[in-house]
Amino acid sequence: MTPILDYLTAALVTLLVVVDPPGLGPIFLGVTRGMNREQQHSVGWRASVIGFGVLAFFAIAGEPFLRLLGITTPAFRIAGGLLLFAIAYEMVFDRSNVRKNETAETAITKDFISNVAAFPLAIPLIAGPGAITAVMLLSAQAHGEPAKFASLFLVIAFVTACCYVSFRLAGVINKLLGITGNVVLTRLLGIVLSALAVQFIVDGVRAIVAG
Repeated sequence: MTPILDYLTAALVTLLVVVDPPGLGPIFLGVTRGMNREQQHSVGWRASVIGFGVLAFFAIAGEPFLRLLGITTPAFRIAGGLLLFAIAYEMVFDRSNVRKNETAETAITKDFISNVAAFPLAIPLIAGPGAITAVMLLSAQAHGEPAKFASLFLVIAFVTACCYVSFRLAGVINKLLGITGNVVLTRLLGIVLSALAVQFIVDGVRAIVAG
């Protein structure tokens, strides 16, 4: 294979594994409970666009930006893990549902939809510490070659498009599962998310200690 094709293949495999679009579909169900299909589609689209924007930004200027702010990659990973753990806690103990019921008339507004799309879907689930780190490393490997940079942006666009497709299919899955299935799934995914969050934190701490 040509160097460009090698780079494209490596970037595609790396981001697909790190972001895991199919795995985001069920999580999407948990954080958009109470929304109708149109609202879910709006959240999915916004999350995918924001996720693309964040990853594209860090592909271009991620390392200089963090360095300018004095933030290390391990510190960023720990912060992402803590934020993700907060969402997992809400999912496991149904805190988000209680909060929504208390504000049933106003919870699902345009602002609420935008907020859910930005956090936790776009950040840190699509553009999490792992994905951001991956695009920063892939950007460094491009060595300033325009063709490789273009390939990286195509890969980011493809992966975020896969996330959107996963979000769209989540609505169909939602109907098949029913109320009981969704409750069970939300709790299980909350546990999985909490483990993922802890892993982010452990990796960050390990990197700091090793450094």
